[in-house]
Amino acid sequence: MDQPASDHSIRAETLTCGDITRLSGSPRTLVDCDLEEADLSELDLSGWTFERCNLRRADLHRADLQGTTWQSCRGAFANFNDCELSDATFTSSDFNNASFARAALEAAKFTQCKLTGANLCDVKGMDITFDETLLINANLSGHSFLKSTMQRVDFSDANLRKCDFRHSTWIECSLRGAIVDGSRFEGADLRGADLGGFRLVDANLFRGATISRDQAGQLLSEMGLNVR
Repeated sequence: MDQPASDHSIRAETLTCGDITRLSGSPRTLVDCDLEEADLSELDLSGWTFERCNLRRADLHRADLQGTTWQSCRGAFANFNDCELSDATFTSSDFNNASFARAALEAAKFTQCKLTGANLCDVKGMDITFDETLLINANLSGHSFLKSTMQRVDFSDANLRKCDFRHSTWIECSLRGAIVDGSRFEGADLRGADLGGFRLVDANLFRGATISRDQAGQLLSEMGLNVR
């Protein structure tokens, strides 16, 4: 790795923990870098930018990633457990089956991301934003979406037990097959959510929410009733 001292961008390098440690001290930009299976746990990478980087199975446990930017990255099975990710921005990135358990995600933003199978259990922080993001089979149990507006978010088959969806707004989203036992939906506008897979006997789960006539008919049709 031979970069000019004044250049804070590193391009198309395969980097180890030692390489990253030597680069620390000021925020860097990594572009097209390979960090697969790298051990970056407990490092201070606050303010860094990662563009088109490979972080498959990388270990970032307890790393300080506050204010980081992740653009078009790939990080299947990456470990972000207990990380500081406040104000982090994830865009057009694939972190399927990654774990963010107990991470601090205050004001973090996920846009056009793939988080299929991701573990976001017990994450800390309010104002976490998910837009145009796949959360299929993800674990978000106990998370608060209070007063959130979600647009084109797919929660199909996700674990949403005991989540707080009060006064939330759903636009072109999916709850198909999601587990919502113990969740709260008072004041939620679910007219823009796909409720496929739920039955009329599940209607109590959405107590206090607003649904459309078509959605109500869909629930009734599960009982074999024809709604006209």
